[in-house]
Amino acid sequence: MPHNDRDLDVAGPAPTEPAKGDGEEPAGPARADGGQTNRTSAPEIEAPPLQKVATGYIAWMMIASFGASLALMVPLSYSLALRISDLAPGREELLGYVTGSAQFVYLVLSPLIGFWSDRTRSRLGRRTPFMIAGAVLGVVALFGIAAAPTVFLVGLVWVVGMLGWSTAGQAIQNVQADRVPEVQRGRISALTGVMNQIAPVIGIGIAYTVASSTLLVFLVPGVLGAAMLLLFPVFKPEGDSRQLVHTSEVTLKNLIASYGFNPRKYPDFGWNWLGRFVFFMGLYFNTTFGTFFYAQRLDLPVKEVAGVVATIGTIGVLAAAGGAIGGGFLSDKLGRRKLFTLIGAVLFVVGAVTEAFAHSLPQLVVGAVVMQLAIAAFTAVDQAIVFAVLPDRAQAGRYLAVVGFAQKIPSAIAPLIAPLVITIGVTAGGEKNYTQLYLSGAVLALVGGLIIKLKVKSVR
Repeated sequence: MPHNDRDLDVAGPAPTEPAKGDGEEPAGPARADGGQTNRTSAPEIEAPPLQKVATGYIAWMMIASFGASLALMVPLSYSLALRISDLAPGREELLGYVTGSAQFVYLVLSPLIGFWSDRTRSRLGRRTPFMIAGAVLGVVALFGIAAAPTVFLVGLVWVVGMLGWSTAGQAIQNVQADRVPEVQRGRISALTGVMNQIAPVIGIGIAYTVASSTLLVFLVPGVLGAAMLLLFPVFKPEGDSRQLVHTSEVTLKNLIASYGFNPRKYPDFGWNWLGRFVFFMGLYFNTTFGTFFYAQRLDLPVKEVAGVVATIGTIGVLAAAGGAIGGGFLSDKLGRRKLFTLIGAVLFVVGAVTEAFAHSLPQLVVGAVVMQLAIAAFTAVDQAIVFAVLPDRAQAGRYLAVVGFAQKIPSAIAPLIAPLVITIGVTAGGEKNYTQLYLSGAVLALVGGLIIKLKVKSVR
């Protein structure tokens, strides 16, 4: 059973019941002697008991989230671009191919990784082996990227790096689903979300201080991130999982099933998935062409927009921290989740409409800041809803990977649709219709919030 940590107090009944249809068989009819013809069979996997976590546990989880985000996001935001610029000057488009290919591979493999994680039997637990393996793969990959002589090899090695760091980061979320009770989910989702927002900003600053060395640009943030990530299982061990996993049998049918779920059987999970999908479609509509949008509205060359983007991004991080903490803590205190996801969607509309009709820097900053606050509030609280509507908490790894599709698929589709939207009503040689794009994103975000508010029934 899970390790009895001094910072963990049982907050509810001990092991949760298996979800219907996920290994539970109904008891048979009673016999004359008072027995039953059939007994309920043990589920393949049991979820550990939900336990209220203390401040120390939350702090180590925040540190781990910061480390995972630091190691993953610094290459995506800075060091990969620097490396590709060194190897292929003037070929900025290659960065898209490198990062996009790695994202696609992880998207395809993530349900299998989650399925494997759920069924892992070890003294270290189900999730800890994936944190360790992911961090090791990630550090090795960063070393390989720094030494790779061609962009093609950089791309191949980054696939391994993306798999490693994303798997380690996902393992932290799986632990949240395994251990954190409903009453604390909003604040913990908010605090870990803030760490994910802050880490890239600090990480790029760290990388910049060692920019004279290609190797150090990759390794310093990566090794630091790995160390922070692995402190979590060292000081707050997950505990033995061999009594939780009763069988590790895997069939082809189960592997295929891990890529989806039955929305009729689990309607709240399905509606929340759809609401997230639609919301993130709207979000990526309004972020895909941000640099070109600012250049048009401020009448600046694209090369001169970097300072504006950096300034807005820095202010946006502060707004995002406020949105995540405010939404997460208030939703815990009031016991209301769906209200805050709708508030986040409405605030997104306000920010998007402000930007859609903005033609000055102050208006653009206000719109962007409101949007960042809205995104953080929505995602922090909806993450808590995700934990509440999981079809089977014992299989959190599998289902959280499926939830990831609701964000990853829009990130791939929206950039393909957005170019069509910005050409609506545009004559040859005319300015792109970014107003239409931002208004479309606002509508999608609002629809996503309404789907969750009106259709998810088991969460307040």
